[in-house]
Amino acid sequence: MALYPTRASTVLRRAALAAGLSGALLLGAVACGSDSTAGSGGTSAADTSAAETSAADTSAAETSAASSAVGTSGAESSAPESSAAESSAPASSTAESSGSASGAVGGACVPDQLKTTTPNVLTIATSEPVYEPWMVDNDPSNGKGFESAVAYAVADQLGFSKDQVTWTRVGFDEAIVKQDGWDFDINQFSIDDTRKKQVDFSSGYYDVSQVVITVKGSSIEKATTIAELKDAKLGAMNGTTSLTAVNDVIKPTNKPNVFDDNALAAQALQNGQIDGLVVDLPTGFYMVGAQLKDGVMVGQLPGTASEKEQFGLLLAKGSPLTECATKAVDALRADGTLQKLTDEWLGGKDVAPELK
Repeated sequence: MALYPTRASTVLRRAALAAGLSGALLLGAVACGSDSTAGSGGTSAADTSAAETSAADTSAAETSAASSAVGTSGAESSAPESSAAESSAPASSTAESSGSASGAVGGACVPDQLKTTTPNVLTIATSEPVYEPWMVDNDPSNGKGFESAVAYAVADQLGFSKDQVTWTRVGFDEAIVKQDGWDFDINQFSIDDTRKKQVDFSSGYYDVSQVVITVKGSSIEKATTIAELKDAKLGAMNGTTSLTAVNDVIKPTNKPNVFDDNALAAQALQNGQIDGLVVDLPTGFYMVGAQLKDGVMVGQLPGTASEKEQFGLLLAKGSPLTECATKAVDALRADGTLQKLTDEWLGGKDVAPELK
């Protein structure tokens, strides 16, 4: 029943550093669940990407694995407005990398042979804004946060130096419908067969679990079984695998409340409009530890982890980069880089109590 000790300590430390933030800013902090598509119901707002905004000046974890990846083969919140390519890579970043002309993957997966949007430049898309733990300070180019670090590690595997990486902002739903002006999008996109009809995915860079969170005094605060959740007023972000988990795993007697983003869902939970909220595990721990007042982790939903839901890089259908992106992600999993970045930014092993 231990509540993710490594992650909890990280959350509380960052929460303490962010204590000067206003309540409104905190409630806007975590904006995306596992992934999202457009929809309606519940409270509405523009979808934003996952996790809370922290003012914490946490130091970037210098990830050596991202800079010297071994040559071992192996291994969704929309922001409708897109802005121009935002920035090139940071002067210093979590995924510090000198880059190389050949890259660790090698073969045809090198800058001068890859058919990128701009020759010899890797253009990566994500939404506006972005939040911790996925990215930090709404700046994907600083290399801080799990997905920013993963993106730079992938770039390094493909032989792109930091100054050969540029970022652009694309709404979550827009990226699924239209892939134009960028090479891949990283934004907590769950890999599923329906989406594969429209887009390509790399192999998975993060294994996802779904959890139920609440606040102290809630009717489900001490729930340990799925049966205890069935009569509760539950919420989830529209179009996400979190909402699918509510309907397919919990099967509540009341129709779940659906929100356009997790910031609104968190407000509803804090105000007592719903009893509990289902989100992905990293988002759940950030909400409980740093966003919600008296937040409580109820537990992990059974089945969701074993089904191996994964986040993958999203590419255009039939993209010439898909195979190389997959090789890069597989290499990062094989050499331990993905696990190191998970430990640093998402707290390590998922040990939320499982609901029976």
